[in-house]
Amino acid sequence: MGDRAVEVNDRGGWWRARGWPHRALRPFLRSYDGYWETEAVPTRMRTLPTRTTVVVINLGPPLYLEVPGAVRDREYVSFVAGMHDGHGMYVSPGGQRGIQLDMTPLGAYTLLGVPMAGLTNIAVDLPDLLGPGAHALVERLGNVTSWGERFDVLDGFLLRRLETGPRPDPEVAHAWRLLSGDPAVSVAGIAADVGWSRRHLTHRFREQAGLPPKVMARVLRFQDAVDLLSGGAGFAAAAATCGYYDQAHLNREFRALSGCTPSELIGGQLEQQRVSTLSEPL
Repeated sequence: MGDRAVEVNDRGGWWRARGWPHRALRPFLRSYDGYWETEAVPTRMRTLPTRTTVVVINLGPPLYLEVPGAVRDREYVSFVAGMHDGHGMYVSPGGQRGIQLDMTPLGAYTLLGVPMAGLTNIAVDLPDLLGPGAHALVERLGNVTSWGERFDVLDGFLLRRLETGPRPDPEVAHAWRLLSGDPAVSVAGIAADVGWSRRHLTHRFREQAGLPPKVMARVLRFQDAVDLLSGGAGFAAAAATCGYYDQAHLNREFRALSGCTPSELIGGQLEQQRVSTLSEPL
């Protein structure tokens, strides 16, 4: 693995190798997460709205993926799942192996080089988005012999894209910081802070981050509640902390965004620990 620090751990037959991107890339993605299964166990998993745009570089068998706008009954190999505000699922025949990148919405805008509104609620094959270079990247990642080398290859690829990718408007970047710091902040308050009309802010933010500010706030609040509940917080406490009116409001939002109740979702997490950062058990 060379000089690069890589953490490897076994999550019950689901192995993960985690490494950290070049420091210039860390504002856009926290880590590189390699994964592989030691046995070919068929899996059906629930996907949830997340804080990130997910890039999966698949080095194993293809899978069937369904996000709100994905094409059903077709195979996906390496793909990008844009920001979404609904739940879905994926089905794998087992033997999964690959790398997952969880990019911030604005990091994805720069590193993928496309308006993120075009990826909202859909999944796109990586070569369709990045062109022939994606095939060469996947082939090279499959040919190297260690996770550290793979992460070095990703550093080089993404640093080149960082040099040429579009930059978000400063106003959109500021709006993202406000929302990610406090999903309860009002869109009108953000618009006043950045000096734009609410309509213009909504248009530019959606174009570059993938979801309108109000919907993004809803997803961020949901994910905050998932994190609290996963850490052992009670339903009433999570509802109050995350700004839901009451526990009934929390339950309605979980049903709308995850397709199940909070207890069903968190119970599923506890029953199956080998869950990727993309998904929860279905």
